[in-house]
Amino acid sequence: MGQEAWGHVVARLLLELPIFVPEHLVEKGKVLDGHYIPPRYPNSFPEGAPFEHFGFLQAKEAVGYAREILEFVRAQMAEERRS
Repeated sequence: MGQEAWGHVVARLLLELPIFVPEHLVEKGKVLDGHYIPPRYPNSFPEGAPFEHFGFLQAKEAVGYAREILEFVRAQMAEERRS
């Protein structure tokens, strides 16, 4: 859409798009943002390793949210190309 996107904060990347982004997608981006640092660092939780704090349910939710955001962005990009 003629913009450069920098960073890892999904919610901010969505908000900086030059189009309307539904609030529920921004909120889902915030959930994904919460998964950026804690799983990567062994001392991010008071006790236990990160793998002990993330399981199938969190992974399923995160993948579903990411898929939904990607589908939205791809649809917007396709619409932009048609214009």
